[in-house]
Amino acid sequence: MPAPIEFFFDFSSPYSYLLSEKIEAVATRHGRSVAYKPILLGAAFKVTGMAPLVEVPVKGDYSRRDFERSARFHGVAFRMPTPFPVGTVTAARALLWLQGNGSAKSVPFVHKVFRAYFAEGRNIGEPVVVGEIATELGIDGADLRAGTQEPAIKDRLKARVDEAIARGVFGAPFVFVDQEPFWGHDRLDQIDRWLQYGSF
Repeated sequence: MPAPIEFFFDFSSPYSYLLSEKIEAVATRHGRSVAYKPILLGAAFKVTGMAPLVEVPVKGDYSRRDFERSARFHGVAFRMPTPFPVGTVTAARALLWLQGNGSAKSVPFVHKVFRAYFAEGRNIGEPVVVGEIATELGIDGADLRAGTQEPAIKDRLKARVDEAIARGVFGAPFVFVDQEPFWGHDRLDQIDRWLQYGSF
């Protein structure tokens, strides 16, 4: 079976949210799965010297407009959340805990967390909100919150961030198709073509 599409993302990234709503259909069309790999963009920004788009003078105003326009273009529900951005350590650890336990709810959790933040305006930076989202999926929220505090899960997230930086991930979303890197939600057409024809 072909290798999965590797999708590095931060739950606080609007463009990661947009791509997460579209990439699975493309992957399925080509007989692939999607491996969701949560990271913390703040760590990557420290290495690259970059900053969240909304904090960059002039570019920040444009980015807010583009988030909403891109969502409308793709038919994805979106409203700019407040506060933005938020820390996503708990959500990222929660996903890693679910994946580590082989939970069938891992992918639904990804989508529900993204939609909670970018469509419903819920503050996913708060551990209690992450627990509520898990409970809504039929996951034991208390178990999940406890899982996010396990040293092994903390180490796993750090290792994932280190892996991403070592592989050249400097922003999100960042996708690898058979080691070929693609940055940004607007590279989906290129990903689709690469999956169909290979190198171009």
